[in-house]
Amino acid sequence: MALRTIRVQGDPVLEKICKPVKELTPRTKELIEDMLDTMYEANGVGLAAPQVGILKRIVVIDVGEGPVVMVNPVILETSGEQTGDEGCLSIPGKAGQVTRPNYVKVHAFDENMEEYEIEGTELMARAMCHEIDHLDGHLYVEKVEGQLHDVTYEEEE
Repeated sequence: MALRTIRVQGDPVLEKICKPVKELTPRTKELIEDMLDTMYEANGVGLAAPQVGILKRIVVIDVGEGPVVMVNPVILETSGEQTGDEGCLSIPGKAGQVTRPNYVKVHAFDENMEEYEIEGTELMARAMCHEIDHLDGHLYVEKVEGQLHDVTYEEEE
């Protein structure tokens, strides 16, 4: 397990469409472990493979309820609306107001290529939409209402 370098806005890899994962190889499993480690080390809520320079349709999310791994995620259903501050590990120190669905249902595969569906509301719904956008080469700043603002996070003791 290793920490990966998080790519930042301006890196062309963040604008590319990712390829579906056909099979889970040992290297892909290692990537998922590294993505989780990298996300936790950066105090993130989610991380998509292109953010660490890998053009595969893989997302990891943890909104405080334990890690969720999504391989080849597809949004099946959305409803409602929420507007709130959103940030991104690839755009450090900035955040902006973004409107997202308040409910999202996703079809995906887990780290063992077992098929499943997951539903999320509020922060989880926001995180799923945000990370899946990365897989299609989109950053949240494309959806920001108004200006980005600086954010600072207190270091945990």
